[in-house]
Amino acid sequence: MIKIILSILQIIIFISIAPLISGVITKIKNNLRFRRGQSIFQPYYNLEKLFSKEEVISETASWIFRVTPFIVFASSLTAAFMVPAFISGYKAGDLLLLVFLFSLGRFFLALAALDTASSFGGMGSSREMFISSLAEATAILSIFAVCLNIGTTNLGAINYLSSLKLSTLIASGALFMVILAETSRIPIDNQETHLELTMIHEAMVLEYSGRFLALIELASYIKQVVFFSLIGTILLPAFISSGLLHNFTVFSAYLAKLFVLCLIVSFVEVNSAKMRLFRAIDFFSFSFVLALVAIILAVLGV
Repeated sequence: MIKIILSILQIIIFISIAPLISGVITKIKNNLRFRRGQSIFQPYYNLEKLFSKEEVISETASWIFRVTPFIVFASSLTAAFMVPAFISGYKAGDLLLLVFLFSLGRFFLALAALDTASSFGGMGSSREMFISSLAEATAILSIFAVCLNIGTTNLGAINYLSSLKLSTLIASGALFMVILAETSRIPIDNQETHLELTMIHEAMVLEYSGRFLALIELASYIKQVVFFSLIGTILLPAFISSGLLHNFTVFSAYLAKLFVLCLIVSFVEVNSAKMRLFRAIDFFSFSFVLALVAIILAVLGV
């Protein structure tokens, strides 16, 4: 029962800080550009505004359009249950199931974009499927290289068995490249634009409004913090044990890891330009090769 309560507590913390991570990244980017920018709490204000509004639904939309926000949110929330972060007793979670959950949300989101018969939705869906076909393979190989080092596909064992090796560093680099794509960030996507020639994720959610859009936005925030938590745990395992004081220390270290990743992502976005869609093949080919090298080194025990 205590483990269940602690697991629920971790999920509550995930949901609470997930919008803040995006706000911090935006604030750091504005500071790097010597702009004042918005508050780090702006994502919370946006969610509050969206939850207070009603939905406007297209006449051509079916049940798929209406149920998709709940599936996307539920898949992200379930994935958050599986990632070890800072709570002791976390032992559940398989890497293949983690990738499947995010793929499930992406699949229904692409269907919903097509369901409204919008040209923008169709364009965004095709682009999203193109990107995901390249990113998912690299994500699986990257996490699998780490699992070869710890001897299990259980993500909960990372905090107890993981050690910093060359293969782990290379796998983390490949996974970081995937995270940039999965979280709709430069150089693959751009969250700050609504130009039809550059939109990928935004094109799929243009028809959503109100509470439906709020659920999708919150799910994307949770997805981002799940990926950040995963790569942070892989690079710097917390070696979680029982004890209130130790859990507080681990939680402080966890927040520090998230902040460092926010700095890195902000620096990459500010100093990079969005690449053309078909140049993404080169980007993911490089990350795929990195993941393969990581697996080879992990087999060799390096």
